[in-house]
Formats: sequence, structure tokens, C-alpha cells
Amino acid sequence: MLALNGGSPLRNSAFPSWPIYGAGEEEALLAVLHSDRWFLAEHTERFERDFAAFQEAKFGIATSNGTTALQVALSAIGIRPGDEVIVPAYTFIATASAVVASGGIPIFADIDPDTYNISPQSVANAITEKTLAIIGVHIGGCPCDLDALSTLAADHQIHLIEDAAQAHAAAWKGRRVGAIGHLGTFSFQASKNLCAGEGGFITTNDEALAERAWSVHNCGRSRTGAWYEHPLIGSNYRISEFHAALLLRQLERLEAQTARRTENSALLTSLLHEIEGIAPMGEDERTTTHAHHLYIFRYQAESTGLARDRFIEALCAEGIPCSSGYRPLYHEAAFTTHFLDSSLSSPYFQGRPDYSGVSCPVTEHACAREAVWLTQNMLLGTADDMRDIASAINKVLTNAAELL
Repeated sequence: MLALNGGSPLRNSAFPSWPIYGAGEEEALLAVLHSDRWFLAEHTERFERDFAAFQEAKFGIATSNGTTALQVALSAIGIRPGDEVIVPAYTFIATASAVVASGGIPIFADIDPDTYNISPQSVANAITEKTLAIIGVHIGGCPCDLDALSTLAADHQIHLIEDAAQAHAAAWKGRRVGAIGHLGTFSFQASKNLCAGEGGFITTNDEALAERAWSVHNCGRSRTGAWYEHPLIGSNYRISEFHAALLLRQLERLEAQTARRTENSALLTSLLHEIEGIAPMGEDERTTTHAHHLYIFRYQAESTGLARDRFIEALCAEGIPCSSGYRPLYHEAAFTTHFLDSSLSSPYFQGRPDYSGVSCPVTEHACAREAVWLTQNMLLGTADDMRDIASAINKVLTNAAELL
């Protein structure tokens, strides 16, 4: 009998907790505390250098969070009111809200059904004369198609920003993400694979963009100017020394944790391939490292007869925490409300931005019927933990008639 109907859960033990920390993190925080230098000091400088190098970027700027990193990146490329920025409909709201906060208009593109990453064909169909940039999100830590997006950006002379908030250590064709596009942005929020509770980062190989981003994030200052000299309009988007010190210690753990997630993900994928009604995400041989911030699999309600949300409820009851993830961003009232009385005109919308008619069918199917998410900390467990996940899924599907 399923646990949801009063039976015993398949699993009663917890998965690894998050975040993971130890004496090293405590020592780092105390070192900053006693240094009397709590911002723009040696830990920030070292983390900017070390994390940029880790992601194989020439330049790095640490910011207060991943959302401000996006806003700074947009400012660095010169966004102006009314500029259109193409974003995936399947992502966290910050990818699109940062565009709005910067004065731009988010244009939502659909996703690839195999990866849930932004579809290059949908992007191509959305480009207009007002398109300033594409933001390609590496969903769940899986790199999006950077070859196709880079070609589109070059052909139309627009910018490509990588939203790598979930993709620390991820690599595309042997090269770590973040500086393959013009700019990349990262988040160190509490759930992220590299975590400090909050924090963000910008990577680039373009020195001019790096200088603009540094200025924007530091109140419009110049690296070579006086403290009260402000050549650009910026704001205070700086990271603190406490966060930088914590991240330096967390960075020491990242490669080993990525390897563990990769190993467990491979095992779980092989187990799920054996279960009818479950389809693991597609694999692209150009993805040489998947960060696995999320383990997403596709639930096939049409073959099981059981609704996806009911399946999730039953799986959680068996001791496997999971969720359905995002909803289509263009359904969020925030965007409709913001542009309701806007004077901006959009070539894509042929007038005032109006999201009521936007439809991205693959996104809507994933959100309403198909996607099931497991969090990255679960992949830091044991091989037996992965077998428990598969066994619980199999138990729910085998006994699905109980829930119909």
C-alpha cells in the first residue's frame, strides 16, 4: 500500500543536508570579523580572481546576488528603455525581472523538450530590430546550446548573456560556462551548488565590458579614479568580505561535490531508464560537465494514467522530496501589471508589451504535466540513496491504481 493511503513509506531517512560547512568556513568568517575590513578587501579580490579562473574567464566581478549580477550585466551592454531581451519562459523570475528593472522588455522564448533549455529556433523567431541581447539560461546546471545562440548573436550583432546561476563548474565542449557568451552571471544563494547564503558574480573575457560592469556594481566609480569620482551611473551591488571569505572555502569543495553529483546522476538515470512512464532528460554530447543543480526527469502521465501532481504527492509521501518546478513566466501577473500603462512600444508585440497572448507550448507542457525536480543535495548521497529514489518511483507507478 502506498504511504499516501496509509502504508509505510519506502524511505524514512533524510538525504544530505545543505549547506555543507566545517571548521574552515568558521575560521574564514572569524578572520574577516577580526580584520576590521568588511568590504572591498583581500577576500573579495581573491575570490574574484579565483572564481573567474575556475570558470575559465579572464575577468570576474563579485556582486550582492545573482539578480543584481544580471542587472549589472545588462547595464554593461548599454540597455536602454524599450530594448528587447529574449529570455526563456522556463526559468526563475529574476532572469526576466532583471530586464524589466533595467528598463527593457523581456521577450519569452520556448524551450527544447529534451533539455528544457531555451530553444534556438524560438529565439530566432523572436529577434526584432530592437533586440539587444539573448539571455541563455543553463537550466538545472545543463549548458544551453551555446553554439547556436552564439551564432544567432553574431549574425544579428546582439549580445549573449549566460545566466549560469545554476551552473557552477558546468562545461560546454570542454570549456566552463560563463565567458563563452559576452557575459555570464552566477548566483551563490542558499540553494546553489556554490553557496554563501547570498552573492552573485559576473564573468567575461571582454575587458571593456568588465570595466563597465565593475563601475556599475561599485556606484559608478572608476578603478583608476578618485573615491568620489563617478564617470558612470551605478549603484552599490558589491559583495561583502564575509560572503567572499565563505565562498573561498566553499569553492574548495566544489569539484569533489560536482564529481559526486555526476556519478549519482548517471546511476539514477540508468535506473530511471528501466521504469515505464519515466523519461530522463536528453543528453547532448557537447555538454562535457553538467552541474546538476537540479535532477529533472520527465513524467509521462499519458502512459501511467496518473496526473503528474498526484504522482509528486505520492512520491513525497514515500520519503522522496520532489516538486513540479517552474510555471511559465509570462503567466506571472508582475509582467502584465508592469506594462499595463506603459508608454513603451515593442516591435515584437507591435505596440505596448502584452503577455496575454504569449504561448510557449513546450514550456506549458513541462510546467503543467511533465517536469519533476529533485534538488542537488540529494545527489550528494550514496548509491543506495539513488536506488531508493528509483524504487519509490517504481512503487508509486506499480500501485498507481490506488490513486485513480
